[in-house]
Amino acid sequence: MDYEKYMRIALAEAADAEMEGEVPIGTVVVCGDKVISRAHNRTEHLHDVTAHAEIMAITAAEDYLGAKYLTDCTLFVTVEPCVMCAGAIAWAQLAEVVYGAADEKRGFSKYSEKVLHPKTKLVKGVLAEECEKKIKEFFAKKRK
Repeated sequence: MDYEKYMRIALAEAADAEMEGEVPIGTVVVCGDKVISRAHNRTEHLHDVTAHAEIMAITAAEDYLGAKYLTDCTLFVTVEPCVMCAGAIAWAQLAEVVYGAADEKRGFSKYSEKVLHPKTKLVKGVLAEECEKKIKEFFAKKRK
């Protein structure tokens, strides 16, 4: 699987989020080398703290497949998932999670990588510099 190809699609979702005034995090779910869902943060628009990119993409992928488990799917996300999203990833039983930038403040690995389903493969740091740059620039603009 071409990790960089799918992370670039997630980065495009992150750019869409930023244009909407959302924290620029994007996600895609891939199944059989096909993007079956894509999403970005919608917490501001929906006034919903749970409307993270990962949650939105998981829900759309489950709807697309007509199933609650995503055991043959890979989730790509530009920033390391938080604990809430890692819990949803575990419940959805994704085969693989690929993230770009680490999140040392709120990322799930700060607590434990055991939050994920035991069969979920974790891949870190795909296009990490680009993903980190997007999020850092967003918050730098917010602070001005």
